[in-house]
This record gives sequence, structure tokens and C-alpha cells, in this order.
Amino acid sequence: MQATERLDCGHPSGQIAGNPAARLHHRRLSRHNAGMSTPHSNPLLTRRAQAIVSAAMADTRVILVNGARQAGKSTLAGLIAGHSSVEVRNLDRPQDLQAAQTDPSGFVDFDHLMVIDEIQRAPELFLAIKATVDADPRPGRFLLTGSSQVLALRGLPDTLPGRSETVELWPLSQGEIDGTADAFVDAAFALGPDLHHHSAIARSEYAERAVRGGFPEAVHRTDPRRRARFFESYLADLINRDIRQLGEIERLAQLRAMLRLIAARNAGLLVPASLSNDVGLNYHTVQRYLGLLEEIFLIKRIPAWSRNISARAVDNPKVAFVDTGIVANLLQADPQSLLRPGGEFGPLLEGFVTMELARQLTWSDTRAELYHYRTKDKVEVDVVLENARGHVIAIEVKAATTVTAKDFRGLRHLEERLGEDFLAGYVLHTGPETLPFGPKLRAVPISALWQVS
Repeated sequence: MQATERLDCGHPSGQIAGNPAARLHHRRLSRHNAGMSTPHSNPLLTRRAQAIVSAAMADTRVILVNGARQAGKSTLAGLIAGHSSVEVRNLDRPQDLQAAQTDPSGFVDFDHLMVIDEIQRAPELFLAIKATVDADPRPGRFLLTGSSQVLALRGLPDTLPGRSETVELWPLSQGEIDGTADAFVDAAFALGPDLHHHSAIARSEYAERAVRGGFPEAVHRTDPRRRARFFESYLADLINRDIRQLGEIERLAQLRAMLRLIAARNAGLLVPASLSNDVGLNYHTVQRYLGLLEEIFLIKRIPAWSRNISARAVDNPKVAFVDTGIVANLLQADPQSLLRPGGEFGPLLEGFVTMELARQLTWSDTRAELYHYRTKDKVEVDVVLENARGHVIAIEVKAATTVTAKDFRGLRHLEERLGEDFLAGYVLHTGPETLPFGPKLRAVPISALWQVS
């Protein structure tokens, strides 16, 4: 359902008359709103982050929902703030942005919940928000959304320490799309090798899911050509608007080439010197561009895991796009081409699994971090999850429907070195069965990620 807005400041008339920002740019959500910007005529999908944000609203003054553009932040904010005494501002509107920059204190002057969309456009608002919540420390005063790493913005005067909570919102997970459990991380740490799952999903469907990705607009577009147009427009907007708002981009053609190279190496080791040589940019420019791409939630670096168990461990991070639909679009890949001999299904599927896990870590009860592991001898593990107690779940991703003992090489390497801290190692594959390959080693279908509970 589309959000509906009506002009109604909620201020006494004298305040409105004396405050052009309030008079022109305040908005109120009507009581029946379901969201702020959803694809037309499409049903809303339940987001895991909604419960987290709602809980934060009960005890925290400022809540920031941070994530990629078009991931559903505005819709989520509308669902949470869908009652009559809410002010809504959108800093993508030129008039709202100008008002915020001209009179920050007047812009945030409201007695109830205020929603400010795209807060990164006006960092000068943070000091005004700080002053407001210091004067009136009631919880749930401000619900902010941002499409860049807001708290890392250069020149930000204050990051509201002790007054705010940040909730990351990613594109839709497979469980959010299907309405299923999305509880693999919790199940893995709770069950270890006892985790079991039977899958009815065919290999071709995994390819279709990876190509579709999780952006709500892409999910709702069933025509592949229309979905491709969405991704093309999305990337063009990011490059021509969002990145340029954050920093100087001297060579757009090389930036586009760099994006295609990262897509071709998705979920692979990040070697800036190699990117520099391949796209014709100097090393420092490549590093700066990578930082900007990460700042707008287009890519994610996966740090290398190490506990000094091997002096030969490689410390380069991996890099992956936050959504495999973007990767497939950049590579001009469809499900059929991915599944042909020599197709790019393996790397795309690894990125797909990695990002599903990254999504789950934002809401799982288990507090864990996501890493990869690789030695100079090329022993590697695609994903290492380590919880706060130092317990490890290790994961390999295979695009094949059958798994052999040699697929567990990296997992056995970690098991031997970690001992009791190694809870389980899984080879996630495209076949239907869970199979044992040792006391702590299992082959498990990929759909366990969103179907086990």
C-alpha cells in the first residue's frame, strides 16, 4: 500500500506562522498508513528489523535505520510510525533539505515522534537533534533513516553517543520473501552437527533467487527485462547522485569498470593493487572509491579470520556486493547462463549465501561476527562465524548437487586447529539431503539458511 501524507504540522498556529520550515515542510502520517514508499499494488512483507526498531523506540531517544537505498527503510519507518502524531520529513525533497540546512533547530522542533528520511543529506541536523533530546530525554523522539554510513560521515559534529541506536536494514532475505524462519545462525550454534534439513528446492531455483536478489522492487518485478531496468536505474542513481554527494569522482568510466570487475570477482579476495592495474586508477584512488562504495552500502568487506592458529593465514578481506541481483545485472547473467558449463554460478552463489548470513546476523539472538579464512597454501573456508565465546561455525559453499570428502578440506583444517571451539562445519550445497562426513561435519542444503528453525 502506498503511504499517504497530508499537510498538518501538529504545531500551534503561532509556531507555524513564525517558522517557515515548519509551515512548508512538516508532514503527518495518517492513521491508516502502511508504509512510506512501497512498490505500487504490492503486498508488504514482514521485516525482521521491525521488532528490533519497535523495541528500541521504547527505551532509546534516537533510532537510526541505516542501509542501502531501496532496501525498504522508508516503508519500515512508516509501518512503525503509522499513527496520527508523527512528523515526516524527507531530505530527498529539495524544499525539505533547504529548510533543514537553513534552520536545523526549527526543523526538528516537534513534541512527538519525528521521522527524518535520508538524514545523511543534512548532517547539521545532528547537533539540533542532540540538543532536543538532551532537553527532553523521552524515548522514541526521532526515527531517522540513512542511505550511507551516517555515523562515519566526514565532518559530522556529533554522533549522539549514549542517545541513539543504529539498526541495519538490508535488502530482503529469502526468509522475508518466503515468509519462513530465517533462523540458520541460531540453529547452527545451538545444534552444531545435529542440524538437519531436507530441501525441495532445485538447483535452477537457487540460480533464479540469486539473480533476483532481495531489493523489494526487484522482487516484485516478475519480468526479467523490467527487473534489469530497475538495477540499471539503481546503479546509475548511486553513481551519479549518492557517490558524488560523498566525494569527488574524477573518472566515472573507471568507477563503472571497477564495479564490473568486483562483480566478476564477487566474494573473492580484495586486492586493491590488482584493481588499480586492471582499471587504470592509482592505488589511493581505488582505495577511496572502495570506501565510498562501502559507505553507500553497495559492497561489503568480509574481514579475514585469524586466531594465530596459522602463521600462513592471509589477512586480505573479501569483498561482495550486498545483493547478488546487482552482480548478475553487471555481469549480464541470467539463470540459464549461470548454469551452463563455465558459468559464474559458483562465485555468485557464494556471495548469495554470504549476504544471507550477513542479513541474519543483524537480528539473530546469537551475537556473532562474519569472516572468511584462507592460508597462503590456499586452504580456505568461505565463511567463518565466531560468537562472543569464541565458538566457530565454518561454512563452505558449493554450487553442485553432490558433495565429496575433498570439499571438506578447509573445514577439517579448522577443526583440527580449533578443537572444542569448532562447533560444526557445513558444506552448503544445491542438493536435497543432509549427509554426515565426520562427527562435526555435514553437507546441508543451502535452503536451510531460511527454512530451518
